[in-house]
Amino acid sequence: MLTRRLIPCLDTRGGRVVKGRRFVDLRDAGLPAELARRYDEDGADELILLDITATPEGRANALATVRTVRDALTIPLTVGGGVRSIADAEALLTAGADKVAVNTAALADPGLLDALAGQFGSQCVVLAIDAAAWPDGGWRVFARSGSEVTARAPVEWATEAEQRGAGEILLTSIDRDGTGEGFDLVLLDAVSRRIRLPVIASGGASRADHCLMALEAGADAVLAASMFHDNAVSLRQVKRFLASHGVEIRP
Repeated sequence: MLTRRLIPCLDTRGGRVVKGRRFVDLRDAGLPAELARRYDEDGADELILLDITATPEGRANALATVRTVRDALTIPLTVGGGVRSIADAEALLTAGADKVAVNTAALADPGLLDALAGQFGSQCVVLAIDAAAWPDGGWRVFARSGSEVTARAPVEWATEAEQRGAGEILLTSIDRDGTGEGFDLVLLDAVSRRIRLPVIASGGASRADHCLMALEAGADAVLAASMFHDNAVSLRQVKRFLASHGVEIRP
């Protein structure tokens, strides 16, 4: 049985961690390095750092923030936001990222996934998919931090990403983000059934059983932000709960 992962996420803006609801109404949640150190000490398996205003502002990722977070960690770090080229990805890897997440730029030019995988290896390439329910009964993929809808459907986009060399999918439900209502299990099941890549479930966690349900629905890892930032439940508590339900997870 593969070991499952519990991953805190730090969304940053202007050097501060922020958190909102459905990608809007952002509030301050603290300093990235301080939260990173806390989660590392609490037993996080990895950490994801997303500069959520880099793409909307047309700039590169804040490398200084990446470096301070990397210095606070002993665990793998994935960084996303403002990645448009091999040079952008290389800068993040040099600053301390172990993996690089791409979203908007890959939607505009899917060949970026091929290029990144060819240059750095699939194990370094994470495709972030932000999706929301659509009136036709399916979902649509959104770009630019959830502000721009595309014609893409998440299942087909994840399938193409796998073929192009992505090594992992970060699947976020915009509808559930920050709501505490639990993950979109239908979306998660639809994507995970179609691909062999590991899928990180994101958007909606507020309780330990939400994480268990996501893993049972096909996720290989679960991501949470508000749940940990607000001290609703600790990483250690979630890990103990998962282990008590037979989930193979690092203590």
